[in-house]
Amino acid sequence: MQFFFEVLIGGLLAGVMYSLVALGFVLIYKASGVFNFAQGGMVFFAALTFVGLQEKTGMPFWVVIALTLAVMVVLGIAIERVVLRPLVNQPQITLFMATIGLAFFIEGLAQII
Repeated sequence: MQFFFEVLIGGLLAGVMYSLVALGFVLIYKASGVFNFAQGGMVFFAALTFVGLQEKTGMPFWVVIALTLAVMVVLGIAIERVVLRPLVNQPQITLFMATIGLAFFIEGLAQII
């Protein structure tokens, strides 16, 4: 019976994560009209940041969550200012390709860090 509840809770948590990512895709698409491929890379970066901070520092869970949130806010602002803002009023394909390139960059950066 314990195994059943472990699998049930694991499945529910995975479903919550998928729904949050999907909600992010929808919000970004509705706000900008562009499908942002870099969002998956940003989720990956956040997960690796969380695990890296927790393993290397040994800080409590909630402190690591707060630090990861702060890192992701700074990364999001930097991406918006450096990459996306200069591409305003450009053709949709330009924004589309920029988000694909940004996804590769973020995933590579996350693996290096």
